Amino acid sequence: MTLQNIVPVLRIFNVDKATKFYIDFLGFKLDWQHRFGDNFPLYLQVAKDQCILHLSEHHGDASPGSSNRIHCTDIQQYHQMLHAKDYQFAKPELSQTPWDTQEFQVTDPFFNRLIFWQDIKK
Repeated sequence: MTLQNIVPVLRIFNVDKATKFYIDFLGFKLDWQHRFGDNFPLYLQVAKDQCILHLSEHHGDASPGSSNRIHCTDIQQYHQMLHAKDYQFAKPELSQTPWDTQEFQVTDPFFNRLIFWQDIKK
């Protein structure tokens, strides 16, 4: 038995706001989406490189306000790309931590925090 990657489920309340944040701003792509019927909550998967997130309008799937740490490479390039987009609701600052990582964080419109991080090479 081998454990694999985790896929967090993040609660969302508005598909348009989620699309603007995760796809337009962060650069994820929509892999698939599912509704059980008309006027039912949406469940979808977005991905960027090897990072997969599930977003759900279903009230029982997750609670808003989670924190998720996402390991990445070339964090400075990703940070610069996000700053260049000039997204009105997030202006992340890149910082160095006492535990030797570079990090920045953004909070989605539903209060889920995403912390992007990379080890500092010594």
